[in-house]
Amino acid sequence: MHLNGRRVSRETQERLEHFVALFQKWARSINLTAPSTLDDAWNRHIADSAQIFQLQPAPFIWVDLGSGGGFPGIVTAILLAELGDGWVHLIESNHKKAAFLRTALRETGGRGSIHAVRIEDAPSIVENCDFVSARALADLGKLLAYIEPWAQRNAGLRAYFHKGRDYRAEIEKAHGGWGFDLLEHKSAVEQDSVVLEIFNLQRVA
Repeated sequence: MHLNGRRVSRETQERLEHFVALFQKWARSINLTAPSTLDDAWNRHIADSAQIFQLQPAPFIWVDLGSGGGFPGIVTAILLAELGDGWVHLIESNHKKAAFLRTALRETGGRGSIHAVRIEDAPSIVENCDFVSARALADLGKLLAYIEPWAQRNAGLRAYFHKGRDYRAEIEKAHGGWGFDLLEHKSAVEQDSVVLEIFNLQRVA
């Protein structure tokens, strides 16, 4: 099977398919995503989420903020399982969604753990990481404030954020309080969308 042009094993495909089935089942009773995206979960969520791991396809330690329905955190955890190394710390304060995420990890064998805490409290629980991800969570300035504690501990930290068509305005606004280097990766799934890769983060105001 190929995912965004990258081959994955049959076992990984089966894990991803099982996750989609779980996601669609749980989404009927708790609000995991917009109902209009449920039927096209593979393209709208799995393929979109996989783009982040494909930018760093190696066994590293990730923190996924506001994991919600498991995108991209569970997808990253499943792809790490294929490598047999690396880990994802999924941060989700909503206890119903955290229960779903725990079930998804357990049943797919993804490499990760769930922390049902507020994002602001997560750096005291997960002290260090290599990468941070977030999808459909907050504007860029707020995301940068969330990741600052990890960036202070790890100068090499990189963050990957999915953003829609208005991302340039968010970048301009964020530069009012932050200094950072930036790479823009055009989405392979959603036209006018990007994955922003942020590094060398410093507060300037």
